[in-house]
Amino acid sequence: MSEAHQPARGLHPGAGFLVAWGYVLVGWLIPPLVLLQLGFTTASTINSEFHGYPANLWWPWSLAGAVIVLAAGYYGIRTSARLGTILGISEIAVFLVLAVFLLVHAGGHNSGQVFTTHYSPTGLTGVIGGSVFTLLAFRGFEGAAPLAEETRDPRRTIQRAVLLATLLIAVLYVFTTYAVDVAFGPKGFAAFASQTGNASWEGLARWLYGLFWFFVFLAIVNSTIANANAGVNVSTRTAYAMGRIGAFPRFLAIVSPRHRSPVYSVLVAFVITVAVTLALGLKYNPTVAFAMVGTGLVIVIVAIYILMCAACIGYFARRQGGFNWLSHLIIPLLGIAAFVPAWLTSAGIKVFSFVTPLAPPLSYTGPGVAGFMVLGVIYMIYLYWTNPGRITDVGLVHLEGDLG
Repeated sequence: MSEAHQPARGLHPGAGFLVAWGYVLVGWLIPPLVLLQLGFTTASTINSEFHGYPANLWWPWSLAGAVIVLAAGYYGIRTSARLGTILGISEIAVFLVLAVFLLVHAGGHNSGQVFTTHYSPTGLTGVIGGSVFTLLAFRGFEGAAPLAEETRDPRRTIQRAVLLATLLIAVLYVFTTYAVDVAFGPKGFAAFASQTGNASWEGLARWLYGLFWFFVFLAIVNSTIANANAGVNVSTRTAYAMGRIGAFPRFLAIVSPRHRSPVYSVLVAFVITVAVTLALGLKYNPTVAFAMVGTGLVIVIVAIYILMCAACIGYFARRQGGFNWLSHLIIPLLGIAAFVPAWLTSAGIKVFSFVTPLAPPLSYTGPGVAGFMVLGVIYMIYLYWTNPGRITDVGLVHLEGDLG
């Protein structure tokens, strides 16, 4: 579980513990984020086809998705991974086909200007501010790391999985975003949304290709369940590994003797998913709740990425030999320099002119995340006081395990 291991070895065991604490929160927030999207997308789509269906009756679909993910998690990593693979391949296939259609539809409007700041009202600063959304899209590229204990030849397989996932999804994002940009029109692309209506993937498919919208709708549904499933895998395996060494409550490390899954970690993730989804979705509305959860996710994950860059410098600087100034100093420093403005933007901290302070209820997410991390610090101090070995063991947490 390198998310905790590297900061523990490169900075301090306490940093590794807090990264694991924050990374569990990331895994807990991913399912509510995408299941909220599942709920409001499905409800609004059904309402557009059958007007008698209430557009605000979104929550049964979110709960159904949560139950599917719970079942996949309970039956073990093989079932969960197969589900994610099948859903992911079908989603990618649909969007690749749609992207080709959109490129053909754009015809003479295909232009390389969309790769410049030509259509950015505020130039490069707008691109920096928009990087928050790319971080939300790429979050989880490292999600294969906590699955190392359940992987054959993990040193080779996990490294390839992380690198290939990042590179291939980047190619997919660039290709599909370019296609929809030139087809919809880059001048008005600010109106393009990820919900429903004409200014959306589903709406564009409906407008241009008739019944093909239904396959796009299914692909979006597939995507939400696959992402929720991946989030549960991350949070449960992180909680399991930390519970095994006593850094988290030990019941989180209890494994099903039949399915070899961390059953209580899976159950805790399910309860938190349902609680966050319903509490925020019913208190505000599912789209506002989606934005709140997404904001909290980016605040946590970007902070973790900054710490990981710093840990890379510390880790290799402490080794006897093998330090590379480019790989182990310059590149991590460039990463920190890129991530800090994105983190400030996501938190709404107006240090730069392009940062916009967050308005309620989005502004509540920063204090909420901070409160969770303060609890982590308090718990860490308690562990240091009662059994400091549990904190130092974080640096070894990924090396051995009972999952199969």
